[in-house]
Amino acid sequence: MRRQGLARYFRSGAIWGFIVLELIFFTVAGAFLSNSDTGFLDPGNMLLLLKQSAPLGIIALGMTVVMINGNIDLSVGAIFALCAVVMLDSMNWPILAGLGDWAIPFAWGLALLTGMGLGLVNGLIVWKTGVDAFIVTLGAMLGFRGLVFMYNGEQPTYHLNWTMVDIAEAGIFGLQTPVLVFAACILGVWLLMNKTVHGRNAYPVGDNREAAVNAGIRVGPHMVWNYVLIGFLTALSSITFYSASGSVNPNDGMLYELWIITAVVLGGTKLSGGRGSVIATVGGIIAIQLMRKGLGFIGADTAMVNLVIGSILVLVLFLDRQLNRKSKQDLRI
Repeated sequence: MRRQGLARYFRSGAIWGFIVLELIFFTVAGAFLSNSDTGFLDPGNMLLLLKQSAPLGIIALGMTVVMINGNIDLSVGAIFALCAVVMLDSMNWPILAGLGDWAIPFAWGLALLTGMGLGLVNGLIVWKTGVDAFIVTLGAMLGFRGLVFMYNGEQPTYHLNWTMVDIAEAGIFGLQTPVLVFAACILGVWLLMNKTVHGRNAYPVGDNREAAVNAGIRVGPHMVWNYVLIGFLTALSSITFYSASGSVNPNDGMLYELWIITAVVLGGTKLSGGRGSVIATVGGIIAIQLMRKGLGFIGADTAMVNLVIGSILVLVLFLDRQLNRKSKQDLRI
């Protein structure tokens, strides 16, 4: 009983306690080690952190759904870049270039269709072939990245539209468009997972696929729709980011999948499926961004940031495994 209580706390509340500890540590350490004139908890600093969390966070919401299903998607970084290439390059096409600012919604629509189409491809292959999602999306990651490099001759793709920039940088109460889009996605995915049959079915599918089939759940189409969802969210993330920057390099989005999976697992989603929380994933994303920003604030380099976050991921996976043993005799502590 005590072990179950620890496991329940670890899954639901620990991530927010970890965030509080991060805030305290970097506030105190920053007072001694940082060269910045402002404190770590400066409101502008925190608003910037939320904005920087949005691109990864939007994709992480979709990754949470896919991982609850017992699957994974390693191709999100490549899809992120490819959607940006399609969006920015399409605005240079003669059919859209003559539309002026009216080309913007068409470009956004093409990016969303691209993300959803690539997600559909991943989902159909996983369903129809029965090949493990890790292998399928690993191959997709390489293939889609190859398309990014082929699309524009390995050169950056750019189209700076100031109306699109104004939309991307607009906001209310200091919260810019990416943060508002992230908040809307959190609400939407939370409602999907908690208030719809499709969302509730994700948990039994991930926990015991055979039992889900016996219960009448159409597992194959269910998984496909979730891959379409993560494709849509990846495209939406790309739109919110590149509408402001106006330029995408072929290498953009590399390692995004690793950062996102780390945040989702840190938020308590089980790698093998059947358990996860949208809100906890938001905590995982914030925790990762706090760690990256905090370590930079006190002068740590990129290598140290990667080492610390990688170590945290290993520790989280170890604790999760220990706290969820089926019997007390299996615990190795």
